[in-house]
Amino acid sequence: MKNDKEGISRRNFTKLSAAALGSIPLMGFDNSLLDSLPGNKDDIQVNLFSKHLQFLDYNNMSEAAAEIGFDGLDLTVRPKGHVLPERSIEDLPKAVEAMKKFGLQTTMMTTNIIDSNDPQSKEVLETASALGLTHYRTGWLTYPEKITIPESIEVHAQKLAALETLNKKLGLYGGYQNHFGNHVGAPIWDIPEILKKTSSLHMGCQYDIRHAIAEGGGSWQLGLRLVQSYINSIDIKDFKWGQKDGKWQPINVPLGEGIVDFDSYFKLLKKYEINVPMSLHLEYDLGGAEHGDSKITIDKKEVFAQMKKDLTFLRKAWQQAE
Repeated sequence: MKNDKEGISRRNFTKLSAAALGSIPLMGFDNSLLDSLPGNKDDIQVNLFSKHLQFLDYNNMSEAAAEIGFDGLDLTVRPKGHVLPERSIEDLPKAVEAMKKFGLQTTMMTTNIIDSNDPQSKEVLETASALGLTHYRTGWLTYPEKITIPESIEVHAQKLAALETLNKKLGLYGGYQNHFGNHVGAPIWDIPEILKKTSSLHMGCQYDIRHAIAEGGGSWQLGLRLVQSYINSIDIKDFKWGQKDGKWQPINVPLGEGIVDFDSYFKLLKKYEINVPMSLHLEYDLGGAEHGDSKITIDKKEVFAQMKKDLTFLRKAWQQAE
């Protein structure tokens, strides 16, 4: 397992790489790549998870995100997403064009990609790279009952190492998300193990504080300390515990209304010098927008207003965390 000191070295290497690229004038590098490299700027880059604008087309979702004040969109490029994987060559350029038209950065996308040998996955990543996207979330891994968890980890580690090789070739940063439930990475201690065969430069972790606290409770700070050197993108959301259908479970709520201590969290991110692309998620009741429905049951202005509220909270919380 790699230690914290090595992780800091990896982060410094990325910073130096960004600085080196920035010193080369007009060599064909897309500005979005430079802007999105970890540690490249002091302010945060907040992207809206496009799942919540699934009821709009590319132009309308881009216009809405820009007017609300987002830096970009975390574009869903997966089954039932804004871009279907099998149509990435045809539709991903259209989505990117619309985003650029309204001044949005084209940095992030969320995928179901996990296998570097899958032809469709390669097609999506090659298309994204050519269009200037830099960061993407992978699909999820599982622990099959037929083999032991340590055996599964070895298999998964090799799979992510192979994916990193492809990412490096394409100039992409893949991130595996820690997620509440019976997923690989739900116990945050899995993350270093499944990434142990990578350099963690082009294959790391998309860190989700909501899921980390739901799984880790009061020890989330230790989990963050463990994986901080692997984080190359972040999901932002909040929750509280409650009962639904007679069962205790996490209930998603607007930012600042749940149990996520954003002040402590952001202070730690600054301490570890983690300033990477963020994806804002709104998974509480928004008339179906929270689920990615193509038709919603409330006025879209109500959805936009809540997005603005969460975005304002996020930026203020980041600025105040010292």
